[in-house]
Amino acid sequence: MPVEHDEDRFEGRLSHALHDAGERFDADRTALVAAGRARGRRLRLRRRAAVVGGAAGIAAVAVGGALLVPWGGSPAPLPSSSSVAEQPSGTPTPSVAPVTGRELIETLEELLPDGKVSEQESRGAEAPLRSPYARLVYDDGKGPGAIGVSLDRVEPGSEQAQQTADCPDKALIPHDSCVSTRLPDGSLLKLFQGYEYPDRRVDTKWWSADLITPTGQHVSVSEWNAAAEKDAPISRSEPPLSTTQLKELVTAQVWRGYVDSIPEDPKRPKPSAAPSTAVEPSVDSVLATLVPLLPKGVEVVEKGNDYTYLVLDDGKGRSYVQIDVQHGMGDKETVDQLFGDDAETLPDGTKVASRQSGGDKGVDGAVMWTVDTLRAGTDGFRVVISAFNSGTQHDAPSRETPALTMKQLREIALSPQWDQYR
Repeated sequence: MPVEHDEDRFEGRLSHALHDAGERFDADRTALVAAGRARGRRLRLRRRAAVVGGAAGIAAVAVGGALLVPWGGSPAPLPSSSSVAEQPSGTPTPSVAPVTGRELIETLEELLPDGKVSEQESRGAEAPLRSPYARLVYDDGKGPGAIGVSLDRVEPGSEQAQQTADCPDKALIPHDSCVSTRLPDGSLLKLFQGYEYPDRRVDTKWWSADLITPTGQHVSVSEWNAAAEKDAPISRSEPPLSTTQLKELVTAQVWRGYVDSIPEDPKRPKPSAAPSTAVEPSVDSVLATLVPLLPKGVEVVEKGNDYTYLVLDDGKGRSYVQIDVQHGMGDKETVDQLFGDDAETLPDGTKVASRQSGGDKGVDGAVMWTVDTLRAGTDGFRVVISAFNSGTQHDAPSRETPALTMKQLREIALSPQWDQYR
């Protein structure tokens, strides 16, 4: 039965986190902060896509922003490339009957190397407003491994396309390998080798391939070195298909025809070419503002390239610090969920919420301290900063507490230096 992955996977799934937190608000502040961060990053990506490519589709995400595959497969990591925006827009109109689940399974079996298949499961394009997929367990004689294919359309140049195309920062999403290339026909191909759990609490490997064509056809293949992506023992050292075989499978022409058979959602929002008036600061700009606000005696040993984070060391061990500077976070639902009734309101109207939590699930001894602020005004200007007692969000603790105290985090988040980005 298809299942969803944990929210902590790639910091995605905002809507699910908000809904879930509404039922158990006090129990899941960490997921809520991550969800708020993810929403801000999606807003930032959407604005950039609108400026660069004139198309801004709403992504079906998460780590971070990520595209969910219907059998619970892992999402595609956040990208930074604008190359997707160069693709021509346009969604083909289906001229053939929607592909059936049986056709998907038969095609997947035909494209796989010789081996034994079992536990087939699928959904065709005839399912209302749901992406078709096929999954099975494949054994080439070296042990069973789950393999799945998901089909979808994306708006070329949109946020969803950008979120699928590029490789993630290893500090955010630990992985062994990731390569993103443009094929001769203009399609974008990403080959990713990582793990089902970023913190490696279970050493299940997850490898994936994503293809986005110039007309927005999206084919996603995932595989594991176990008979299921979760809750199944590791059955082989690596997933069944090599990188070359993954590429051959995801680029098979037959999948593109199946994508074209997917009925279009008549309620799907039309892309808008009008960019937001808010200008999101660059990673370099945010970090250049953050560093002078750090206390003396703290050394910066690593900086983010695609995301605003630093790794600090005050002589007592590494400490990961992430900061987000966001606009458009002032709608009532977001404010109520992120700040709630217990948030402090300063004389100038700024809301401040301070939280101490256990950090990533499954990391014993992890500590995460957060100060979240929302300036008064209609622009929904938010500055949120978190510090961990380890060098990444997923590593085991390298120290007892983060390198920055709650007081120092508060001073940084409330610094008037951030007003330059309003």
